[in-house]
Amino acid sequence: MRDAGTRTRTRIYIRNGRKMMKHVARNALRLAMTVALILSSPAIRAQEEDEYRMEIGAGAGVTGYLGDFNPSLAGNLQPSASAVMRRYFNPYMGLKAQVGYARMKGKAEDAGTFYPETEGSGYEFDNTLVNVGVTYEYNFWPYGTGREYRGAKPLTPFIALGIGGTFVKGKEKNVLTADIPLGVGVKYKIAPRLNLGIEWAMHFSLSDELDGVSDPYVVESSGAFKNTDCYHTLQVTLTYSFMPKCRTCHNDRY
Repeated sequence: MRDAGTRTRTRIYIRNGRKMMKHVARNALRLAMTVALILSSPAIRAQEEDEYRMEIGAGAGVTGYLGDFNPSLAGNLQPSASAVMRRYFNPYMGLKAQVGYARMKGKAEDAGTFYPETEGSGYEFDNTLVNVGVTYEYNFWPYGTGREYRGAKPLTPFIALGIGGTFVKGKEKNVLTADIPLGVGVKYKIAPRLNLGIEWAMHFSLSDELDGVSDPYVVESSGAFKNTDCYHTLQVTLTYSFMPKCRTCHNDRY
């Protein structure tokens, strides 16, 4: 009888132990699922807003001529304006198309150099400049609010390189030439659809006649960029984001 009672108690202990282990396992599983949900919630929140692929807007700033009659970046700065459009490939890279308008001024007496062609003539110019260009932009950090792309930052520096065309209308002659823009800047997303930027770019033209004078030294030069005129722009831009990325399209990667 005593052995039978012992066996009965043993079976009861084993059965209770199994029930307790199942209860502990269920609670551990629930805890693991809760922790996983908490850890994944930032990623879920990171997809709450749309990713926009396009921007359109305008900019305003100053433009400065650099050439035979002005060797200084700060000399003869003139007001400028531009229209801007961007197409993003991903939060790091994109293309910018821009049309700009500016004035370009200078005079021989500011050159600080003797030029046989203009010496004593009091030469000066006041030209109109129109630029059209496309530049590739690379953001150092993924650009966004952080709620549409995990890890995105609302502030990022960037670099830009592209190709463009410059038309200069002068009193005596007009000039149409290609140029290579090289720039640096900073973007800041002030709202999910509003972007503020500041950019400085140097435009290396293929012409030495943006100021209306070719080779004032009266010495022939060769080479694509040798003894050519340049100009630089410093502008602040405000753009609006549109064309959201499709969330349910598997082939719409961006």
